[in-house]
Amino acid sequence: MTDANTTRIRRLAPWGLAAAGAALCLAVPVLAQGAGLAMLGTLTKGEWTIKQRGGAADRKICLKSGAELIQLMHRESGCSRFVVEDDAARVTVQYTCPGNGYGRTSIRRETGALVQLESQGIHDGMPFQMTAEARRTGPC
Repeated sequence: MTDANTTRIRRLAPWGLAAAGAALCLAVPVLAQGAGLAMLGTLTKGEWTIKQRGGAADRKICLKSGAELIQLMHRESGCSRFVVEDDAARVTVQYTCPGNGYGRTSIRRETGALVQLESQGIHDGMPFQMTAEARRTGPC
């Protein structure tokens, strides 16, 4: 290598490191989004009964992955999700459903068969707020 090439490499090296560092910083949130929500997978599969506070009728859902608890007000597919919090005992997910509103749901695990839910957002142009307990009540 000539002295001119060595000098050029030394001048450009910091820029290459900076570019690599920036790419890594941008990739980390994307990687974090893909591997999250492991707590939901620890919930017992089967029929779950959701009891809302405030007198609303009980609701039953079939839990297959745990993700069914995230969008209780927006049952349609095609919603985008962003994981806000992902701990061993609590997850919080914000989601947007094009043309039908958005929501933010927090799920706190007490046991594999009992969770506390808090959800709020906009559905069909109207605000909603829900606080509930969900409990496994049998097979689907």
